[in-house]
Amino acid sequence: MDVAARDRGGFALSAAGEARLARTLARYPTRESALMPALWIVQDEHGHVPAVGVEWLADRLELPVARVWELVTFYTMFRAEPPARHVLEVCRNISCHIMGAPGVLAHLEKRLGVRAGEKTPDGLFQLETVECLGSCGSGPCLQLGKHLYENLTPEKADALLDGLRRGQPPRPDTDRDLEG
Repeated sequence: MDVAARDRGGFALSAAGEARLARTLARYPTRESALMPALWIVQDEHGHVPAVGVEWLADRLELPVARVWELVTFYTMFRAEPPARHVLEVCRNISCHIMGAPGVLAHLEKRLGVRAGEKTPDGLFQLETVECLGSCGSGPCLQLGKHLYENLTPEKADALLDGLRRGQPPRPDTDRDLEG
């Protein structure tokens, strides 16, 4: 890592991360209003927002540490712990629920041997539930990184898991990937 700054506990962003943070801070009228985008920058570089990163960001933005923790712990898209290699996020909102999400979630829990909110012992998979993936007409839905899987069935979920275990890159059956 090309280190541009080390403030607390050896935490740092790369030079590119520092430049991205500077551009972000310049776009917002107050430091607090830049907090969520700044958290994304930290998480993008480190894979999660570690405790030392929370303290570092609080210092950089001149905010109380508790304010930064509020966002990290409230929003499910921020992770305080390193995630598994593949994070499977199953929508649990009403539309997906009605269309079979509880059955798909139960199937994934059984197949992976973990409950929602847990990682497999090998660190390969993490199963999460999320409130809405914005695809209410094609549920149940699952998000893996920036890939959206719609009309999910236990069989489609098994095919996804088997492919990931073989090292195949995620390949959704939809053209609605979340990448720009």
